[in-house]
Amino acid sequence: MIEGRKLLWAMSSILLLSACTPTEAVTEEEITVSSSIESSAEITSLATDTEESKESEEFPSESAGSSAYSESIEPQPSVSFDGYALIEVYGGELSGYRAANVVVDIGFGDREYWAYTNEYGQLVRVVAAEIILQDDATEPVNSNGRYYDDEANVPGTENSNLDQGHVIADSLGGVANAYNITPQDSVLNRHGDQAYMERNIVQAGGATNFEAIITYPDTTTQVPNHYRYTYTINGYQVVDEFQNVNPDDYNAAQGLTEEGSSPSDGSGTTAFAAPSDTAGGDVSAIDINGNGQVTIQEAKNAGYAMPIYSSHWLYPYMDDRDGDGQVGE
Repeated sequence: MIEGRKLLWAMSSILLLSACTPTEAVTEEEITVSSSIESSAEITSLATDTEESKESEEFPSESAGSSAYSESIEPQPSVSFDGYALIEVYGGELSGYRAANVVVDIGFGDREYWAYTNEYGQLVRVVAAEIILQDDATEPVNSNGRYYDDEANVPGTENSNLDQGHVIADSLGGVANAYNITPQDSVLNRHGDQAYMERNIVQAGGATNFEAIITYPDTTTQVPNHYRYTYTINGYQVVDEFQNVNPDDYNAAQGLTEEGSSPSDGSGTTAFAAPSDTAGGDVSAIDINGNGQVTIQEAKNAGYAMPIYSSHWLYPYMDDRDGDGQVGE
């Protein structure tokens, strides 16, 4: 019985050896080499990962916002998308220079507000998925409520009638470099539609789907002639559209400074039937953000002519900043 088993084992060994051709045979040396190659691949992969990790530390992502507290740096080309080069610019850079066809994060800290320039270095578009208000309790804000003591000297701002106007204000989390500053009529910036747009967003606690489209009369100037803002507050989409002019002069030219005159087309997306001036009405139908205050733009959207005088039923709900008994003059 034992001899039979030995014979069977011998025959099986012969058959097994004969089934292996020279090309199919795997030697111990080949196994060793294969194992060595696999090990080498793993080491190479690990080394690559380590190098990438080091590069990430040396060149942090644009959204990190670390430059907000750092010294001024030169724009550094990084990645590009949609035909624009992504660069990083210190938020307090005052030179006023803009590169062409670039996109820059102009949000203070970790905010992501994206500004785009065209081929002439003109600031033409700013977008933000969410506007996050300034927090002076946790952010480095000066006594004037600003992140920086001055704004970029964009060509045109030397004109005494033009301010260094933020596209996204300090109060809304915007920085002060040239990618967030345009030369803007001082009355418009401080008391007009620009100021009221900013105030609307502040009073609403922020906004979403923000977009600014900025246009120019030609390709050589850095002074815009028109702004169009679109944003959403408390579920309402708002469109603010206005010229870069003194609103007082514009209203006079349009015949909007007399009581009862017909207003120009409102820039907002929602229009309401306007009650009479003195009879009163439902302020909630005009106050689209529900904050108990009516802005000039909201009043215009509802069909009211400017200015609103102290005898007007809307006057108590509006902000007469200079205390002269009229709003929107």
